[in-house]
Amino acid sequence: MYGINQRCIYISFHLFVLWCHAQGENHPSPHFKQYVRTQGAGTDQLSRRQVRVYQLYSRTSGKHVQIHGRRVTATAEDGDVFGRCGPGPPRGFASSVHRGRGFHTQARLFVETDTFGSRVRIRGAESRRYLCINRKGKLVGKPNGRSRDCIFTEIVLENNYTAFQNAKYEGWYVAFTRKGRPVKASRTRENQREVHFIKRLHTGPPSFPNTDQSKQFEFIRFPAASRAKRNRKSRTFS
Repeated sequence: MYGINQRCIYISFHLFVLWCHAQGENHPSPHFKQYVRTQGAGTDQLSRRQVRVYQLYSRTSGKHVQIHGRRVTATAEDGDVFGRCGPGPPRGFASSVHRGRGFHTQARLFVETDTFGSRVRIRGAESRRYLCINRKGKLVGKPNGRSRDCIFTEIVLENNYTAFQNAKYEGWYVAFTRKGRPVKASRTRENQREVHFIKRLHTGPPSFPNTDQSKQFEFIRFPAASRAKRNRKSRTFS
């Protein structure tokens, strides 16, 4: 009788363990994509900002995005200083080229990370203005890019192009026409050619350390060194 009770307790214990294991498998695991989406919805105030420098090549206009003042266009050439704004800077805009601080391109952009995900802020390297979308769906340049209408989500498409969706107005994208004029964001879709861009490095003289291209490389000449005479030791004969 004692052996039968021991066997029943042993079987009951194993059945309880199997039941607990089955309950653990049926418990839903946390959704990682949902976690990333939730954490990426807010600005990360703790992590260090990562800044990338490149140009945005528009698929439709065949030019690069440039921010000068409040105006945003896609008419800049590769490494262009002022695009189609004329021989000098726009009115009320002082260029660092004329101030003698080196070579800067109007098409060069500083892309700052906002969260650990793919949300970024796009700032013109020369104008120091942020790319934003106002409530009317127009692309504008603002001196302060802290608001959510100046934050964009980078979306890498299947055709290897990149689209930029606004964080405040979901479904609104950065887009330009064939002439480089901005498209109203409320009329844009992800599959349109107008919202497709390619990230490119800018061309032109490097800003550091070879800023002065007029100076030629100088060789440092040293006098020819004479060979030291070896002291010949007299041979000793035993």
